[in-house]
Amino acid sequence: MFSAGALAHESAELSAVEVRARAENLEGIAGAGSEGVVSSQRLAAVPILRPGEALEMVPGLIVTQHAGDGKANQYFLRGFNLDHGTDFATTIGGVPVNMPTHAHGQGYTDLNFLIPELIDRIAFRKGPYFAEEGDFSSAGAAHVDYFRKIDGTLAQLTVGQNGYARSLLAGSPELGGGHLLYGLELFHNDGPWQVDEHYRKINGVLRYSQGTRNDGFSITGMAYRGRWTSTDQVARRAIDSGRVDRFGSLDPTTGGETHRYSLSGEWARHWGAAQSKATVWWLQSSLDLWSNFQYCLNDFAATGTCNTGDQFKQAERRQAGGLAASHTMFGQWGSVEVENSFGVQMRVDHLGPVGLYTTRARETVATVREDKVTQRSLGLWAQNEMHWTDWFRSIQGLRADAYDFSVDSSLAANSGKANDHMVTPKLSLIFGPWQKTELYLNYGHGFHSNDARGTTIRVDPADGVTPVQSVKPLVRTRGYEVGMRSEFGQNFRSTVALWQLDAASELLFVGDAGTTEPSRPSRRYGVEWTNLAVLADWLAIDADLAWSHARFRDHDPAVGDHIPGAVTTTANIGLTVDHLGSWFGALRLRYFGPRPLVEDNSVRSQSSALTNLRVGYKFSRQTQLAVDIYNLFDRKVNDIEYWYESQLAGEAAPRFDRHVHPTEPRTFRLTLSHRF
Repeated sequence: MFSAGALAHESAELSAVEVRARAENLEGIAGAGSEGVVSSQRLAAVPILRPGEALEMVPGLIVTQHAGDGKANQYFLRGFNLDHGTDFATTIGGVPVNMPTHAHGQGYTDLNFLIPELIDRIAFRKGPYFAEEGDFSSAGAAHVDYFRKIDGTLAQLTVGQNGYARSLLAGSPELGGGHLLYGLELFHNDGPWQVDEHYRKINGVLRYSQGTRNDGFSITGMAYRGRWTSTDQVARRAIDSGRVDRFGSLDPTTGGETHRYSLSGEWARHWGAAQSKATVWWLQSSLDLWSNFQYCLNDFAATGTCNTGDQFKQAERRQAGGLAASHTMFGQWGSVEVENSFGVQMRVDHLGPVGLYTTRARETVATVREDKVTQRSLGLWAQNEMHWTDWFRSIQGLRADAYDFSVDSSLAANSGKANDHMVTPKLSLIFGPWQKTELYLNYGHGFHSNDARGTTIRVDPADGVTPVQSVKPLVRTRGYEVGMRSEFGQNFRSTVALWQLDAASELLFVGDAGTTEPSRPSRRYGVEWTNLAVLADWLAIDADLAWSHARFRDHDPAVGDHIPGAVTTTANIGLTVDHLGSWFGALRLRYFGPRPLVEDNSVRSQSSALTNLRVGYKFSRQTQLAVDIYNLFDRKVNDIEYWYESQLAGEAAPRFDRHVHPTEPRTFRLTLSHRF
């Protein structure tokens, strides 16, 4: 459990570059003001509604949901609606989470297999300034690492409203000169929905390790399986007319089934004047996802009535594997200290098949498209860091990536092969520290890959005739940043970053339709301000504030230049209390600002401000009880809002409308933890 007293002790020993009580000193190591580490202590203090919300401890990142909780979250950062993960790269235990050419969305990042209690740290970076970061990392990247060893054996039981029950058993006994970490999670939740979500999951981790992450090895297996019934976003007019409750559903048969199994090995060796690291991984995953966002629009257009409805299924079966290796040499060129690093990253994904189907009550009616896809990528990178003086260093890097796609489609016209490559330079200049302050100047190019099916598509799979524009395999981004970290006294730390990110195109493959959606070049810029203050041995406050401006660069007065879903303002503010006898607690406020829902900004989403509270009591060093209250003030706001065309059963014509997924009402959960 995080304690303000422990943070006060750390604050006296650790440098200003640490973010939120991180456990490592990055002074002279960090390459940008927006780089840092979230420690396990901070995570332990935060009431988390869903596993993916652990990433909200990355400054400026908002995590939400628009459908059933078994589905990947929605992510927002730096003026991006990242959808389910595009442009934000995530790994857990060395295994990539983002799924390219995914049935539902490019870069799909499902974190429901994450076990927050086992997280040792989250190392994050934002912006395309780091040679080691490749696909999906233009807005940022987060690398989650589990513990190698935990204290004792943890048995934990959580119960709550609406059928919520979660149990966790975890430990790390010594074995053969190392430790065998294990964690087993059982979970059930119905949620506040009128149609019970009945989300069930079984989730496990098994890791054997020796040594440390910088000088040792680990072998990690992870297994997760879940299934659920989904209440998707609902047309606002259906709620206003009383046709359906705010927590009701217009299709009670939507939902999903998924599993993910992975095995990875990590090795690191410190050679004195060199550091070597290597990771190899394999995963097997599947998803069957049934959705219905437009209700009867397509069915009515085709048949003149609402017969089967617009439910559709997105499905995939995936095998993937890859490796990453790097080597760093520490030396001296004359009087200048030098670090030279280089690395290689490889990945192969085979999907057999990935498909889109029209369905009714989860029964397949027709196949829209079904493809077998093989996607290969190779990345090479090199980086040179030079410590010119005690107060100035530079980091210059170069990355080269090559991609190869092969698509075998059920519609022959959409089969084919595509390939692309891209070279992306990076440069960082770091000044300081002066009076416990460092200044960072960053410039870099990045990219994200597009869905392989979009690179070979020629005709709309709905009719097999209408021409469709294919997309480039790789899309370039370019970023700039000025950052500053400062420490005032021993107990107050502040980081500010001013950034800009340009994207050559925001072309997307639309998994709901099996086609590509044209978009335009964009520019985003903004500022992030992160603060941590230890006010007393028992009290700490942190505050993350972010503002961004997002527009398409090719001005179009007829349509508008706003980017739908681009959030302008976010805030994440927390107060943590400990060392008040046996009591501890945390209070957190998350503000999610309004977003334009259409290009001309004529329709905007509402903002939301949610407060979560934790109050706990320690019976002993081994046993504690905590009560978490989510949405403390029972705010009737929305997790997500969209503006698009839909047609309800009984309507004579489609209508554009606001479609919303409500935030869960005030919810109580009680957790009992005991360490043997």
